[in-house]
Amino acid sequence: MKDVMILTGAGQIGMAIARRMGYGKKIVIGDKSLKNAEAIAKTMNEAGFDAEAVEMDLSSRQSIKQLIEKAASYGEISMLVNAAGVSPSQASIETILKVDLYGTAVLLEEVGKVIKKGGVGVTISSQSGWRMPALSQEEDELLATTPTEELLKLPLLQAENIRDTLHAYQMAKRCNEKRVMAESVKWGERGARLNDIAPGIIVTPLALDEFNGPRGDFYKNMFAKCPAGRPGTADEVANVAELLMSDKGAFITGSTFLIDGGATSSYFYGPLKPEK
Repeated sequence: MKDVMILTGAGQIGMAIARRMGYGKKIVIGDKSLKNAEAIAKTMNEAGFDAEAVEMDLSSRQSIKQLIEKAASYGEISMLVNAAGVSPSQASIETILKVDLYGTAVLLEEVGKVIKKGGVGVTISSQSGWRMPALSQEEDELLATTPTEELLKLPLLQAENIRDTLHAYQMAKRCNEKRVMAESVKWGERGARLNDIAPGIIVTPLALDEFNGPRGDFYKNMFAKCPAGRPGTADEVANVAELLMSDKGAFITGSTFLIDGGATSSYFYGPLKPEK
């Protein structure tokens, strides 16, 4: 029996983190596209890892539980890397909320029930969650602590209160960060840690979809005018994950790390500041 890493989302960021932290472990890769999961598993297995692909739908509690059950059949689950999700150009408001918001909350909850003592998790949110005006303390608490099956019924998440897919995505990512704070308390009762990484523009197939989508010029302008002057790489996200998931991050839990080349800073206090 080996320690097991669950990786959800067969993409560049998830794979970069799994390659950094998954050595010596069984890596169970869940993705809605089995083909994508198999491609990542093949790449990793050919590099000496022990990975297996599983079809998984993040919007389904049953599917998440089946993935966890499969992972647990190999040993104790000691790591979670959640890099699954859909982008504003890829999906409807309803799908974004069901996958990115509800699905992530369910995954953190279900893995939190079985995570090994000393285990760690990271979930990937987005700089987008930092762009919205601040929510009220009550709204933040509702996003953090509402029972998962009631989350999508919250008034602030109803269709009349969500402007478009980008707003839905921002709400989902804000919820992810608040959920990590609340769930980290429960994970702590098991001696485990949970954190969040909020990347800016990282060059991945998903990002390339955005570059070529209706907001492409907006994104290109964003990385051109951020202090770093470029988009990031998946390996730079993995650098942060390595800190959070290693013993060097032993005192870090319930936190979100923004890694966006300074785009959010520029949005509030620099050349990316919206005109009033």
